[in-house]
Amino acid sequence: MEITVLQLQKIYNLKTVKKPELFVPYLNRYMREYGIDTSQRVCAFLAQVGHESGRLQYVEEIASGAAYQGRKDLGNTEPGDGCRFKGRGLIQITGRNNYSEISRDTGIDFIAEPVLLAEPGNAVLSACWFWKKRNLNQYADSGDFKMLTKRINGGLSGYQDRCELWEKAKAVLLTSPVV
Repeated sequence: MEITVLQLQKIYNLKTVKKPELFVPYLNRYMREYGIDTSQRVCAFLAQVGHESGRLQYVEEIASGAAYQGRKDLGNTEPGDGCRFKGRGLIQITGRNNYSEISRDTGIDFIAEPVLLAEPGNAVLSACWFWKKRNLNQYADSGDFKMLTKRINGGLSGYQDRCELWEKAKAVLLTSPVV
């Protein structure tokens, strides 16, 4: 299932087409490549990504990342790791361990160049990678949106907004023709 700029604009209620134009080609490529390829999966993915990225406004965490300094659970063991490996991508990839893992799996050296995760193509790639790596299609397929949110967020932060985006995605993608 492919999406269009207009569909994404409607789902996220965006007034301009600039942001969707940047992301739609990558969304179509990487969703297909990573198995986010049914209407249920695409709707759930776009809802979660929409919330996590502020409807494509943020591909990098606003905070400095200093709060992650010294977090051994994230692999941040060297001076500056917290800021260097702060959350980036449409689903915020955070910490040296996660940057190492995505670098190994994709062949792109995000350790040497962490800011690459904030580029539109890599921001989408990282979100699709995260989705597949965490086996999130199972929750999209079963309609367990609450568990899907917990697996992405660690809790239910922004759950109402995520649900509203999910309903909007279903309304737009399941009723309008795919172009």
